Order: sequence, then C-alpha cells, then structure tokens
Amino acid sequence: MATTSPATVHWGKVGALVGGQAAVQGGSFALLIAMNWTAVQLGGTRAVTLLMLAATVPRALMLIFGGAVADVLGPRIIILRATSARVAVLAAGALVVAGTDRLWPLALVAVVEGSLLGLTGPASGVLLPHFAAREHLARANSLYGMVLRVAPIAGAPAGAWLITVGHLWVALAVAAGSCAVWLGCASYVTRGFTRPRREPGVSLVKRSGDGFRLLAAHPRLRWMFLASFTMDLAFSWPAEVALPLLVTDHGWGVAAVGGVLACFGAGALASSALGAVFAHRIPLFARLVVSGAGLAVGIVVMALMPSVVTLAAVAAGVGLLSGLNGPAIVTVYQQASPEGHMGAAMSTLALAGIGTAPVSIALFSTVSLGLGVQRTWLLCGAVAVLSPVFALFALRAPASADVPAAAVPVPDDSPATV
Repeated sequence: MATTSPATVHWGKVGALVGGQAAVQGGSFALLIAMNWTAVQLGGTRAVTLLMLAATVPRALMLIFGGAVADVLGPRIIILRATSARVAVLAAGALVVAGTDRLWPLALVAVVEGSLLGLTGPASGVLLPHFAAREHLARANSLYGMVLRVAPIAGAPAGAWLITVGHLWVALAVAAGSCAVWLGCASYVTRGFTRPRREPGVSLVKRSGDGFRLLAAHPRLRWMFLASFTMDLAFSWPAEVALPLLVTDHGWGVAAVGGVLACFGAGALASSALGAVFAHRIPLFARLVVSGAGLAVGIVVMALMPSVVTLAAVAAGVGLLSGLNGPAIVTVYQQASPEGHMGAAMSTLALAGIGTAPVSIALFSTVSLGLGVQRTWLLCGAVAVLSPVFALFALRAPASADVPAAAVPVPDDSPATV
C-alpha cells in the first residue's frame, strides 16, 4: 500500500488514533485486572498462570504472522475485521460469564483475545507514519506513548472497581464497548487506505518470515531490535519480580511497591508529554543513546537505594528517561523500515517487548537463586548498558538497505489518500 506523505502532522487523525487507543487500552487493562482477580477466586495461582499463558502465548505466536498479514492485506482490513471480532467475542463472553462461575470461559476469551491482539498489533503500529512527516514522527510517537502510560494507570483501578461493584461480565461488557470506540476511530483514520497489490507466487507463510529476513539484511533495524531487546530484558525482571522482593527484604511494606511504580509512571508520562511537544527539537542522539545510558545507570542505582523516598525519586528519573527512549526506538524503527514491509518490521519489534518479559523473569529469577536479589538487579543494569551501545551502532548504520528478493513488494499503482 502506498500513501502520500503528510507535509507536517495530520493532528486530527493522530488525535483520533490516540483517543481510540486510549479507550481500548484502558478497557483491556481493566479487563485484565478483573479476569486475574476472578481467576484467583476460582483456582488460585494455577488459575492465574493458566490465564496468563492463554493470553500471552497465542499473542506472541500471532505476532509472527500479524506483520505479514498487515503487509499483504493492508492495515485497514486487519484492524477493522479483527476489532469487530474482538467486540463480538467480548460481548459473547459477557453473556456466558454472567451465567456461570467456571474458569473455562475466561481461558477461551483470553486465547481468542490474545490471538486477535497479536494479529492487529503490527497493523496498528504502521499507522502513525502515514499521518506525521518524518521530522515530526517522534512527536506523534511520544503522544502515543502517553496513552500506553495512562492506560494501566486508569484501567487497573477501573477493573478493580468493576469487579467489586458488579461481576466479571460487567468488565467484559465495558471492554467490548471500548473496542467499539476504537473500531469507530480506526474506521475514520484508515479511510482511504487501499489493499496492497497481491504478489503472485508469494504465500502468507513465506511472508511471515519477512521480519526476520529484514533483521538479517538491514543493519539499522537489526541494531535497533537488539537495543530494544536488551533494554526490555534488563528491565522486566527488576520491575515485575525484584522490586517486591527488595521492598520485602527492607521491610518497607507493600505500599512502597505501588509508590515506586507510581513515581516511575509519573516520570514516564511527563517526559512523553514533553516529547509530544518538543521531541523534534531534542537531538536523536540524546533521546536514544544518552537516555539509554541513563536508564542503565538508573537501574543500577535503584538497587542500591537505602530508603523508599530515594528509591521512588530514582524511579521517577528512570521513568523520565524511559518516556524519551521508548518512542525514540519506535520512531527510528519505523523510519528505517522498507515501504511495504513495515508490518513485518513492527511485528519483530513487538516480539522484542512482549516476548522478552517471560525470558527475563525466568532467566534472572534463576540467576538470583545464586547471586541474590540485589546482585542480580545490578547484573540487569550491566545488561542494560548494551542497549545504548546497540543504539549507537544503529545510528552509524545506513538508514536503508536492500531488502531480500523474497521480500520485495510489487509496487502499488493505487496510492491511498491519507
């Protein structure tokens, strides 16, 4: 699919895209909290683990095909059809759950919902470059990053409230409504998009490997993938596992965990808002390499803090840097992706994030049995140092590269008006 490049930023469509994502992401987080709490009541830890696997494994697997499907069919078809299916599945799930207190409906909804999210993720990730010129793409991504920060902050308490005042079916109905809002916004922002011209003799299975072929052929994409992967690998275990353990070891109380995470979220939200206005004025080297180095230092310093106050203060600083670094990685990745293959490229970037968390938790949890929590946390900081190094290599690599012959798209003769 070809599109005309915007002169600056089509803020109307960017606003609709961000607003729709705010609604659907908030509903998804509310549903996540409600479903996990219900699973705890139905079967304890095993039920929650089953539910998490049911949601994450299909999503990770579908990401492999999601990018290729978006490139072959175009993002409009994928987003509208898959989101319509999500609305139907969540609405049906609400009806089923209203009449039963068993775990299987939750697991079934989680499998289908995770699969559809994996399918639509790369398609959603290719939209912003159509509405923002290259020099303003960082601003649009920072604004989008704000949504990702606000969604769990607003969605988590909303899910807890929904499950206390009603039942799981209420949370499912609300999630279905939020998907319907996103469906309307997506229909507006993708109006005028056309289906790419079909490539004869190229199957979807063959196209599913495009993302990995791009990494092999494109040095800048490869280095940026490694930068994202190492940062997520280093950050997931401290945030999700080590922080509660460290707080417990110091006897600070469970409220400290929430306070530290809140300070991190506030810092990230503030820098994302700043980036939405001034990102195009901040040098890319500062947003990508300097912020990455600061994140690595911040991870190390957090492990050494003697009090909750100092730990929360450092977490806020880490959040500030994260709000600059994350959108910068996405922006460089989008700008380096060959036209017609951005879906495949974004699927590999999504895998670097979604697929890294369980690896990080399993790896560093095992290491911590021998090294202890604090030393393993320091090791995570050392791993994070690799991220700005890889980012520096990416900036020095060619901005574009030849795409393997098997992945070369047939030119589209019908450009869409965006």
